[in-house]
This record gives sequence, C-alpha cells and structure tokens, in this order.
Amino acid sequence: MSILRKFFTPNSSDDRKHGRHAPVLLCVLLLLMVVFFFAALCFGSTSIDLVAAIKEVFSGKSDSPDARILLYLRLPRALGAVFAGAALAVAGVLIQGVLHNPMAAPNIIGVNSGAGLGAVLMLSALPSAVAFLPVAAFFGAILACLCIYAIASRTGGSRMTVILVGIAVSSVLSAGINTLKTLYPDSVYDADAFMIGGLSGITFIRLLPAAGLILLALILSLLFAREADVLSLGDDTAKSLGMNVKRIRLILLSLASVLAGAAVSFAGLLGFVGLVVPHICRFFVGQNHRLLIPASALGGAVLVLVCDLLCRLIFAPYELPVGILLSFVGAPFFILLILTGRKRHD
Repeated sequence: MSILRKFFTPNSSDDRKHGRHAPVLLCVLLLLMVVFFFAALCFGSTSIDLVAAIKEVFSGKSDSPDARILLYLRLPRALGAVFAGAALAVAGVLIQGVLHNPMAAPNIIGVNSGAGLGAVLMLSALPSAVAFLPVAAFFGAILACLCIYAIASRTGGSRMTVILVGIAVSSVLSAGINTLKTLYPDSVYDADAFMIGGLSGITFIRLLPAAGLILLALILSLLFAREADVLSLGDDTAKSLGMNVKRIRLILLSLASVLAGAAVSFAGLLGFVGLVVPHICRFFVGQNHRLLIPASALGGAVLVLVCDLLCRLIFAPYELPVGILLSFVGAPFFILLILTGRKRHD
C-alpha cells in the first residue's frame, strides 16, 4: 500500500487538491465499468440468462443459445469495448501531453487513419495474417504521428497548426484507405463499419493479440507518467531538468501509436474517445499523469461500453455502429473546445 500511495501522490498544489478526490473517482469508474460490462453481456437484441450461461460455459457445455451468445458474441464484444476505450483514451492523454495541445486526439490528427491504412495494407497483402494486424496498425500510426509532428514543427508548431496539419494528413490517409478498399473490396470485412468504427463481429482471434499489446502499453504508460508530467511543462523546462526530450517524446508517441493501432485493428476508426475522456478526467484529477492515465483508461472503457450498449438497444433488433454515437457525442465537444479556446485567446 505504501508503494501505491507514493506512486499516486500528486506533485503540485493544484494536483494535490484534485488528487484528494482521485481514489473516489477511480473506484466509481471501476464500479461503473464492471456494471456496464455485465450489462453488455446480458442485454442486446435478445436478453440472456447470464448466470445459467456462465455455468454452462464453465461446465464445458455451451450448447444452449444463451451460452453460445455469451461465449462467441457478447463476451468478445464487451472485452473489445473495454480495451478499445481504454487504449484510445490513454492514447489521447499521451498525444495531448507530447504535442502540448488539448485539442489533439488520435482520430483528429490522423493517428487512427494511419493505423487504419496500415491495417488495410496488411489485409490487402496478406488477408490470412490477422494476428499481425496490431503490428501493421502500429507502424501506420507511428508514421502518421512522426509525419504530423515533423510538419507542425517546421511551421511553428502552434496548437491550431497541429490540428490543421493533422486534418490534412488524416484526409490523405483516409483517401489511401478508400483507394485500397476500391482496389481490394474483399480485403476488409465489413469495410463501412471499419471506417465508422464498430464492435460487431469481434472474435477472440482478432482481439487477443491486440489486447496483449494494449495491456503492455498501458503499463509502460504508467511507468513513464513522471516523464510525461515533466514534458508537459515545455521543452525548455524539461531540458533544464536533465530530460532527453527527443527520446522521451519518441517513447510516448510510440506508446500512443501502439494503443491507437491495436484498438483500430479490431474496432475500426473509432473517434473522439481520446478527446472527450481526457478532458473530463482532467477536470477531476488535474494534470498529474499518474492519476490521469488510469482514470482515462477506466473512463474510456465506460464510455465505449455505454455507447455500444445504447447502439444495440435503441433500435433493437437492429443496431448502429458505435462510432456513429461517439461522433454525435464527440463532435459537439470538439466544437465547444475550439470556441472556448478562441474566447480565451481573444
């Protein structure tokens, strides 16, 4: 307990004020995640008897419809929502910290599109190599990150410049994805859902390799939380404290790319999770990354679980891709950030 208490001790006075409420927030978010996870297992176009289905699965008999629905549909989908939400939210935290831009997010600056292009290229060249999708998506995401950062640095690197460069790069990468979809129409299963972002049809074969990478990247993100705090103070301050800024920035961008790429490999181009969740969590826990990263991971998981559950229930027995509802939530939030940021500037 003493190690955990030391790890989660905020540094600044402002973070200490926020940090008093952080344990309560983390417990609430964990409880909400558990509640909505089991709700996602129970409810959908048809409700199932969860207790009976679980007993059948553990007894080795999964012949009933409820057990099959649980094991092959609901469980991988709910786990996919948890991992995708956590990965994209923490990727947003890292990208915003590295670029010193609160409006940066994986989908807005083109990281998701880079990961998507890498995944589609992999599927077009080697359709059977599904296990390597997270790796291909990572390389696409990291190349997009480095490209955006390099262009923005040469043009001054202002907050709006990063966003504009990201939008331009995202458009080019999306055009590349659409080109491959046209040339290889059978390469991407349910291509429209992939472009919007959705969780239907997830299998353990697609999920498990990505989930392993996400868990590893989340642990490493926590280990580099102190470095992220220092880097968020600005390059000059970080250098004066003896930090190798370029190396730490590359490490954090790589972690963000692993998280975004792994999520895209099975959930498609889900948007705005990495924008909405970090801002809400900062309001409660402050800028301390040792608190912000776990809070954002839990908050992202809760957001995607809730949105996916609503998309299954509102129009049951039909369902919407979860990316549609996330866009309805996230786009107004992004516009609000731009307006409030402009008012502060004026």
